[in-house]
Amino acid sequence: MQSIVALSLWTVAAMAAAGSAEQRPIDTERSTLTVLVHKAGLFSAFADNHVIRAPIAGGSISAESPAAVELSVRTAALTVLDPGLSAGKRAEVQARMLGPEVLDSRKYPDITFASTSIESAGADRWTVRGRLTIHGETQPATFSVERRDGRYRGTVVLRQRDFGIRPISIMGGTVKVKDELAVEFDIAARK
Repeated sequence: MQSIVALSLWTVAAMAAAGSAEQRPIDTERSTLTVLVHKAGLFSAFADNHVIRAPIAGGSISAESPAAVELSVRTAALTVLDPGLSAGKRAEVQARMLGPEVLDSRKYPDITFASTSIESAGADRWTVRGRLTIHGETQPATFSVERRDGRYRGTVVLRQRDFGIRPISIMGGTVKVKDELAVEFDIAARK
């Protein structure tokens, strides 16, 4: 989940970098990442999909050739939003997500991304490639970013298993979380 968030943030940062010649920090007050976690399994009708928001802890965009983006997200800062769940149930989901069974936020407190290349993919569009680290595992990541209304937006799909995370599965797999997570991002760079 967090890797998707990190990828999205880095992509936005890379695009902003391509549009200016200065180092620009990510505007963490105006930037959002939303992770969509979907249920699966025979009895998934009795489970819940989850919506998680991840604030950006820090990051920068450099437009100098070659353009670059670096970003970090604190895993402990991820928040389960799920307005349809009781506060108690949200707290349970949050504790499980941050605990040793999934993200293990005490052992792996940060999600990081560093771009290795940023290429134009048309007017106000970019392809960003880089190294994403989640749960202590570093993997190559590639995603598309689009600039609209001065903001960088996109969606990226990540697999938890690629980062050494086994998706939650209970009742013999009849209720589980899908391996793939969708991350939507809407990011602004500071002016």
